[in-house]
This record gives sequence, structure tokens and C-alpha cells, in this order.
Amino acid sequence: MHKGVETVKYAIITVSDSRFNKSININDNGDIDDKSGNYLKEELNATVYVLIPDNKDILKGTIDHLIDYFDIDCIVITGGTGISNRDNTPDVLKNLFDKELDGFKIVFHTMSYNEVGYATVLSRSTAGIYRNKIIYAIPGSLNACKTATKIIKDQTGHILKHLND
Repeated sequence: MHKGVETVKYAIITVSDSRFNKSININDNGDIDDKSGNYLKEELNATVYVLIPDNKDILKGTIDHLIDYFDIDCIVITGGTGISNRDNTPDVLKNLFDKELDGFKIVFHTMSYNEVGYATVLSRSTAGIYRNKIIYAIPGSLNACKTATKIIKDQTGHILKHLND
């Protein structure tokens, strides 16, 4: 029997320079609009959430910190998967992964193509195993998060079962 979404312990990392900058600017009293992060927190019943800038060292440090100090099975990272100079998430993960889950990006891109067409080529979504935890990196758009969540909810328990065999 696979772990269900109710028993998988998720952490969410939102990677966004603009949202992070807004969160630390005391002169900007507006609410931080993290629709994707909020969606993932609720949909996956996450126990941990953190908002960070798009910085390679901070991302790696945050991942290691979450694994070292929190009881989690899976980290879902939203943002930083595009092609701009500041989009670093897949590059960081490529150097971390013990094993890459190539099937995730194939399925995600197939599903995304059905929704957004050729624009899916702009995403560098990825997934893999690091320190016996599953890590997914998905685009920061809410629609992309909704698409990826279908796969994550369906497969994470299954992947964990194989990791723990």
C-alpha cells in the first residue's frame, strides 16, 4: 500500500525575488501574493513553507536545512524553473540529485502541452531524489502548480514506497 497524500509530509519552497523582496521591505505594507505557494500548502497539506529569493546558495542551504531539521518526505519547489538569468532552481537540483526522475518532467510537459501548447518548452521542471527525499521543481504559475499537483499527489506515495524498500 502506498502512502496517501494525507500521510506524506510535504515542505513547500517558493523561489521568487520579487515576493522575497516584498516580504522584507518594511515600507511595503502590502500582503505577499503567493498564489502558487498558498495553493501548494493547502492542496498538499504541507507542514513547512518558506519563501526565498532566486539564489543558488540560499536554495541549496534551504533544502539541506529542511531535510536536517524537519520531518518531511518531499519538497516541492515552485518558481525559478524558467530561462531568465535568475532562474536557477533546476541548475541547483541537477548538482544535488542522487537520482533524477526523468519521467516526471516528461509527464508534466505532456500535460502542460495539452494546456498551454508549445509554451511548455520554456519550463525546466524537474524531479529527483536527494538524501532519500523526493524533490519536485515546478514553474511558479498557479496553473502549472495545479497541473503538477495531479502528478505529485498520485505518485509521491508510490515513489516513497520504492525508496524505502
